[in-house]
Amino acid sequence: MSRRPARADDAQPPGGTDTRSEVVGTRILTIPNLISFARLLGVPLFLYLLLGPHADVAALVVLAIGGTSDWVDGYVARRLHQVSRLGELLDPAADRLYILATLVGFTAREIVPWEFTAALLARELMLFVSLLVLRRHGYGPPPVHYLGKTATFILLAAFPTLLLADAVPGAATAAGAIGWGLAWWGLVLYWAAGVFYLIQAARLIGAHGRETG
Repeated sequence: MSRRPARADDAQPPGGTDTRSEVVGTRILTIPNLISFARLLGVPLFLYLLLGPHADVAALVVLAIGGTSDWVDGYVARRLHQVSRLGELLDPAADRLYILATLVGFTAREIVPWEFTAALLARELMLFVSLLVLRRHGYGPPPVHYLGKTATFILLAAFPTLLLADAVPGAATAAGAIGWGLAWWGLVLYWAAGVFYLIQAARLIGAHGRETG
């Protein structure tokens, strides 16, 4: 039996029901996709400001805009009925790049300890391996789950707060406490979402084995 082509919409949430109600299109030049591209352009700008001239306030603004606009592209896509496959890829890609770039910059500046960075990167490595296994069995990545989006939102809120604590001495105590509270909570949810995605992947691979067996 020939292998099914890799398709992202093959990946169903546990229970076998796809909860997406929007029709996914193939258009590239849409308003939400342009927003996602703009978010991606903010990643190297943030790293330059943080690691080059140490313009922490400007870096904080870029990071805050990139993080708080996480929901904007998805909201616009649904409102304008411009949900696209490219957008579904760009949105989580932008989120991950912001998280990775922030971890690199913050670790280099010693704003966060390397252990925290290692914990988040280990989760990303785990998901990367699971995606390779899924592709080997003819599946694309599973749809983004609300738990993963929640964890990402919390982390993208924690990072500007931690940078504020480092950049503004007068706000260090309050911002540091809030930032680290969000950061650790986001880390726990990020790993919980990773385990959830692994369960999804295992079910998909098991179903594929039964179909081809």
